[in-house]
Amino acid sequence: MELRHLRYFCMVAEELNLTRAAAKLHMAQPPLSRQIKQLESEIGAELFERSARGLRLTPAGQFFHEHTLQIMDKLDTTVAATQRLARSKRVIFGIGFVPSVFYGQLPLLVRELRQKDNVELVLAELTTVQQVKALKSGRIDLGFGRMRIDDPDVEQENLFDEPLMAALPEGHPLADTVPTLAQLAEYPLVLFPAQPRPSLADITLGLFRRRGLKVTVAQEANELQTALGLVASGLGITLVPEQVKRVRRDGIVYVYLADPGLISPVICSRRKGEAPSPIMQEANAILEVLVENRRSGRYP
Repeated sequence: MELRHLRYFCMVAEELNLTRAAAKLHMAQPPLSRQIKQLESEIGAELFERSARGLRLTPAGQFFHEHTLQIMDKLDTTVAATQRLARSKRVIFGIGFVPSVFYGQLPLLVRELRQKDNVELVLAELTTVQQVKALKSGRIDLGFGRMRIDDPDVEQENLFDEPLMAALPEGHPLADTVPTLAQLAEYPLVLFPAQPRPSLADITLGLFRRRGLKVTVAQEANELQTALGLVASGLGITLVPEQVKRVRRDGIVYVYLADPGLISPVICSRRKGEAPSPIMQEANAILEVLVENRRSGRYP
């Protein structure tokens, strides 16, 4: 399937008349008809109902048309953005992140870099595993996650260790305590992210398993905000990094844990052996200040 097939299909779907569509496409009607037939054959579905009155989209055609328009809109937007980038001579700098690190100082790094006239910043929400793949493919330049990944092409730096907290529904029996994991294990657990794995979900489960504790997973969620919403609804409790307490949400109480050593690292991933570009040097300098602020307690 080629891009032109999608353009042809969209025009025919808009006109519902092969002759008019061919005229707008500046081509003859028979070749256009063959192209549409080939597209239907490749998809394995009839996209148009053909009758003496003309053409009409089938349910499959309506579905394909809706999604094809989204693809074409996205393509047009991407092409326009690429042209603007080429004219401006700006450098693309990609940052990947897991959501739970975006409640601390990472937004400050993003804000600083966005103020650079020569930088086009691209953000991507990715798990740590996905970040490693994105670094190796060149999609991103920096990654912020919470898992150690052993890969010869990627270097990881532990920026700091962050205490884990329990997010409890308001009014929970443990809301005014400093509970242990053993106490938390008695309550249903909301686990996130459900997919893709491995992720913070596996770190959470590992903490209980290593202490010989069994937990009941009441619900899994892909998004942090969804997990917090489920907790607020009373479906269970969850463990979150300390940064997340900055999220003010009705019906949620955050408490520290009594067990020692319950931490989640914030890890920065970069391509190994690559000479830092001027933008990377600036990002590293900003990051060094932010991390020092965090370690010295000047920023939670």
